[in-house]
Amino acid sequence: MNVLTEYAAEALLLIFLIITFLQSGLDKLLDWKGNLTWIISHFSQTAFKSFVPTLLMVLTVTELAAGVLCGIGLIQLLLGNGNGIAFAGALVSCLALLMLLFGQRVAKDYEGARTIVVYFIPAIFLVFLLQ
Repeated sequence: MNVLTEYAAEALLLIFLIITFLQSGLDKLLDWKGNLTWIISHFSQTAFKSFVPTLLMVLTVTELAAGVLCGIGLIQLLLGNGNGIAFAGALVSCLALLMLLFGQRVAKDYEGARTIVVYFIPAIFLVFLLQ
């Protein structure tokens, strides 16, 4: 129980990222066509319009990797086996959020970009806590 109280903030932030990225990645996989249709229209006026399916796949893989790494990292942390995988999960989470932020900015969806920052703050704080 000492490990849980010692790493309560890290554990809660990892759970936050697990929920965020596993849900988002699985949603993209389970509703690929719907997500692709929406994102194609979202980027129709950008230089990315020809690359949307590839970029969506890269984002989906990155989100799923972030969620899985955070999940494994949480278990590793709670078992007292270090925080290396949790740190990798936090970094990949930040990478996914930066990808999303860049996409929203390119699409000139500034409100959407602002929303990404709300997720980025706890993710970067987790990186800080784990380093």
